[in-house]
Amino acid sequence: MDTIWPETLGKASGPKYKIVSDTIRKAIDQGALETGAKLPPVRELAYRLSITPGTVARAYTVLTEEGVLQAEVGRGTFVADPVKPTPDDVWARQLDLTGGKPGNMVSLFSPRLPDVGQVSALREALVKVAETTDPHDFLNYPTRSAYRATRQAAVDWLSDLPLGSLTDRDLVLTHGGQNGLLVTLQTILYGPNPVVLVEDLSYAGFRRAADLLRAQVVGVEMDEQGIIPESLEMMARRTRAQVVCTSPEVHNPTGAHTPLARRKEIVDVARRLDLQIVEDDCYRVGEARAPSYRALAPERGWHVSSISKTLTPALRVGFAIAPQDKGPDLRRTAEHGYFGLAQPLKELVFVLLTDPRTRQLARDVQAVIEEYVRVAVNMLGAFDLVWDAKVPFVWLHLPPGWRAAAFTRAAEAEGVQIRSADEFALRDGRAPHAVRIAINGQVPISVFEDAMQRLRALLDNPPEQISV
Repeated sequence: MDTIWPETLGKASGPKYKIVSDTIRKAIDQGALETGAKLPPVRELAYRLSITPGTVARAYTVLTEEGVLQAEVGRGTFVADPVKPTPDDVWARQLDLTGGKPGNMVSLFSPRLPDVGQVSALREALVKVAETTDPHDFLNYPTRSAYRATRQAAVDWLSDLPLGSLTDRDLVLTHGGQNGLLVTLQTILYGPNPVVLVEDLSYAGFRRAADLLRAQVVGVEMDEQGIIPESLEMMARRTRAQVVCTSPEVHNPTGAHTPLARRKEIVDVARRLDLQIVEDDCYRVGEARAPSYRALAPERGWHVSSISKTLTPALRVGFAIAPQDKGPDLRRTAEHGYFGLAQPLKELVFVLLTDPRTRQLARDVQAVIEEYVRVAVNMLGAFDLVWDAKVPFVWLHLPPGWRAAAFTRAAEAEGVQIRSADEFALRDGRAPHAVRIAINGQVPISVFEDAMQRLRALLDNPPEQISV
């Protein structure tokens, strides 16, 4: 490792973490670091390079996200085998998400919905699609008009939301919420160097969609109510950004809510600077508490939603909604990108959304989530915990003695997987000492409670020495 570092590291301009990550990546590409090679601990490498441990930790995190490195709890960080499956693939095969033994790994990484009848409903819907769909629909490309009934079903499904005037012509069906974000940004962004604004802590999918479109992502300062309007105006003027992406109903990962007064201030900024507003509403599972940006600013408010947190993420079905008069632009982007949902999937969505039992299924899912949230609050509520009974995760500010990365490693060693705040920060941004704990409704509530007890034991016993 000592031979790969440039002599000018200490004097080099630009983010140090990027220099470290680029150097490691180059050494791997050139064979100086082979598959399986163990990298030095964070503090040791930081000492060697005369930089902060946080800089090294962020470089390791970037390379781990890319699959270049692999972190193993209790063993260290290694050069990953490029042909091996990703950690997500490994977890999907190895984690026992339904077992009741206390020693089993419990994934609280992302929300997992309980089965309150969706599986049976989907089986019935699949049979209905197979038996009633016109045979020609299984053989031919769908026409534009073929999606109208399903789009209208989606409009009806969203009818309880304050979205402003909405028709099926304003909506396109997407392959989940992430695809909805991508299609929306494809429609909005233009020019050689587009800029997308996001909260300093934000859903990583904003960044990934912008990266695919070669757009620069810039963070905006936030507080307990979300985006700070003055910071939004300053960054928008400085960068000439075209769009701001935000989650005002349920901020991911902090669980914050942006009240109506703050939303109106943000709309005023957006109008002064001709800024488009993309609202990601995928994590809301209860009623909306304030009008959407599309209702407040119908000429520039875009809305993205899905059924992933209310019914099932397995279908990968979402909805992207354009501002008034922008529906044709959004449809054109979707048609040029993927033409449309597959005919059988389109029919399945129609059957599911028009079934009068489906709304009750969504309410039943929400009721189970509320039970699990209560367990988390009862066990962790003595700490600085942000929660809402209708949100499928809680946000925990760690007590003194714990850093986010160290706590997530300690939690995984105890058999509980959670997300560090670092995963939601921009690569050149700062993250608080906090973690997101998702609700897993697919494990018995006793197993979930046991996982909360393990986290509580860690919180009650912080390490004597702070580690990164």
